[in-house]
Amino acid sequence: MPAPAPTAVPAFTTPIVSVTPVVLPAPERGDDLQVRVAAPVSGTDLPVLVLAHGFGKSMLSYAPLVDYWAGNGFVVVQPTFLDSRTLGVTPDDPRHPDIWRVRVHDVVRVLDDLDHVLAAVPGLGERVDRERIAVAGHSWGGQTAGALLGARVVGPDGLPGPDLADPRVKAGVLLATAGLGDDLTPFARENFAFMRPDFTGLATPTLVVAGDRDQSALSTRGPDWFTDVYRLAPGARSLLTLFGGEHLLGGIHAYDAADTTDESPTRVALIRRASRAYLRSALGIDRDGWEQVQTELAAADDPVGRIDNK
Repeated sequence: MPAPAPTAVPAFTTPIVSVTPVVLPAPERGDDLQVRVAAPVSGTDLPVLVLAHGFGKSMLSYAPLVDYWAGNGFVVVQPTFLDSRTLGVTPDDPRHPDIWRVRVHDVVRVLDDLDHVLAAVPGLGERVDRERIAVAGHSWGGQTAGALLGARVVGPDGLPGPDLADPRVKAGVLLATAGLGDDLTPFARENFAFMRPDFTGLATPTLVVAGDRDQSALSTRGPDWFTDVYRLAPGARSLLTLFGGEHLLGGIHAYDAADTTDESPTRVALIRRASRAYLRSALGIDRDGWEQVQTELAAADDPVGRIDNK
């Protein structure tokens, strides 16, 4: 009998503890950087996962993912970027045109000040494996995380900009991450010129997650736009396609959120389980879990998605 599709699973295997906010001084930024740290209450040699939120979200977003990752062996750090609605930075703010760069610098600041972040949870610093660091990002957060993995932004001269890859980052997960800038709508070209990625330098092992019904208002293409990073980045070795998935991928950003147009606990459960298993494999912790997820999904009678590898 075929194996059942992965379905809803508990968010917590181990109880978690979180601290909000941990404040990292950043006078040149205009607002100090606030982050949330969440971790299991027990366990050692814990890998670190920095999660970059999508436009307007904050360190309090993505609880369905964060609860699961932290409850299953990861220390999750969530910065609040300047575009967060909690900060109220408007388009006429002089920092606004550079927010995409500040986002990347914010993640680097988290890594630079990781000891300070971990110290917010007593004893956590002694339980972390600092050689196993990963990044994840959703939507605009995917571009942010992608920069740390080796993606670059094509400038007005048509050439890739600075390489911001960070050698401390060993793996990544990119969720609903925008594709090539050649396919932007006229509005997007005018207002989001930085959305011109070059993925050819992204060599860090990365799982790409995309919904097959994710139709962006910023792109002239269909949902396959969100798979460009898998197609073009040498490090993006695996693609999880969610059947029926739209931009919020079943509701990864919040529990019971009214703006989730494709609500599906089963979709979210697959993302949670697959992303954790992939990261544990890419970080050299456990390769069997990733193989098991793929085997079960391929054998399912009515699968919620598909995994491709290259």
